[in-house]
Amino acid sequence: MQTPISRTGQLWVLGVTALASFMMALDAMVITTAFATIRADFGSRVETLQWTVNAFNLTFAVLLLTGAALGDRFGRRRMFAAGIALFVVASAACALAGNVQALIAARALQGAGAALVMPLAMAILSGAFGRDERARALGIFSSITGCALIVGPAIGGFITTHLGWRWIFWINLPIGLIVIALVLTRLRESFGPAAPLDITGLSLVAVAALALVWSLLRGNAVGWLSAEVVGTLATGIVFAAGFVLWELRTATPMLPMRLFASRAFASGMAASVLFYAAMYGVLFLLPQFLQTTLGFDAFSAGLRLLPWTATLFVTAPVAGAVVNRFGERPLVVTGLLMQAIGLGCISEIVSPTVPYSALVAPLVLAGVGVSMAMPAAQNAVLSAVAVTEMGKASGAFNMGRFLGGMFGIAALVAEFSATGAADSAVHFASGFAAAMSLAATLSLAGAAAGLVLPARHRALAAAAPQDA
Repeated sequence: MQTPISRTGQLWVLGVTALASFMMALDAMVITTAFATIRADFGSRVETLQWTVNAFNLTFAVLLLTGAALGDRFGRRRMFAAGIALFVVASAACALAGNVQALIAARALQGAGAALVMPLAMAILSGAFGRDERARALGIFSSITGCALIVGPAIGGFITTHLGWRWIFWINLPIGLIVIALVLTRLRESFGPAAPLDITGLSLVAVAALALVWSLLRGNAVGWLSAEVVGTLATGIVFAAGFVLWELRTATPMLPMRLFASRAFASGMAASVLFYAAMYGVLFLLPQFLQTTLGFDAFSAGLRLLPWTATLFVTAPVAGAVVNRFGERPLVVTGLLMQAIGLGCISEIVSPTVPYSALVAPLVLAGVGVSMAMPAAQNAVLSAVAVTEMGKASGAFNMGRFLGGMFGIAALVAEFSATGAADSAVHFASGFAAAMSLAATLSLAGAAAGLVLPARHRALAAAAPQDA
């Protein structure tokens, strides 16, 4: 039995884990305003450039649950430090990349490092605080991580404009080395139950996700009925079905399929995957539209994303506070309808001459909407399982979040490529409008999934016997 951690030790745990999480979240966001510059430097197509995000999302999503299991088996502090070290090495590889293919490979390595860091940060933090203090500590941790999502595009734009896009990766080196030193000197080792790794499940879901996204990526280029697209689509479906069958049969599944028997879990997951697909797809294309079509530099584009991203800071805490009063369903459905309306409005008004001021109100509407839906959907998923399975439920939620983002980017880029191109402001605006329309449709589908969530009084009644 471990001795209790002192108050000072708890503060060090909170500070170190939050700093590591902030670095991971910030790196995922700072690149968004650098896409246009990277595309120009490497002469790459939008379809290829999306893999700088999708490679990160894929490795992060499929390795997330494995990262937690490795920490339980080999030591959380040790693997936490190893994940940060891998992330730092990958960041240097990103900064040194001589072509977009090298950048994509390095970004995949970054995702693998983040998959070790993020779940272990929460495990180490949860283990350092007692039950009465844990919720407050996790709230502070999440707020610090959330700040990276808000300021990331502006910081990335500032660095890209004044120092060059490679410096958005170089800055990770000194920060990462400092965090590693703090991890090794200020945190103590801890272990969890040594559950076996689900390598087969990991391999099946990775191949399925890669094949499905590849078919979306290549559809416009080689034809939707071509052997390549049909073959990769069929491969993705077969491996996805194989993953489900394996998880049903194995004794130690990475994602227990029985969790989906809960209506709250299944519908919460479906809504989350859909609204994250819309959000990540917009986040990939919107900064490029602001730069390529409206002519803003990277820093100015990042600042102009704030009416959308900064709503998270105000809305999410309020939504989290009222979800127990009104239930998850009204917040998810209303929020995603607001996002659909906001993105739909943008799709109708965009043009090479649209003033930025006309985009502000739809961006705020969409931002407030998704910021309402996020905490409500996550609460629905986590509240649907027993306390002992919250770790797997949280891992499943985050896996769905990043895989949904990956599919969303691929789908919106496919729609963009079908109707537009990046060779001129006019063509970019045309493709962007079509992509925003698809994002609005995905948001509507998420709202429809939210309608299946159980009503608050029913959810409470169903949970009562378990709590007794």
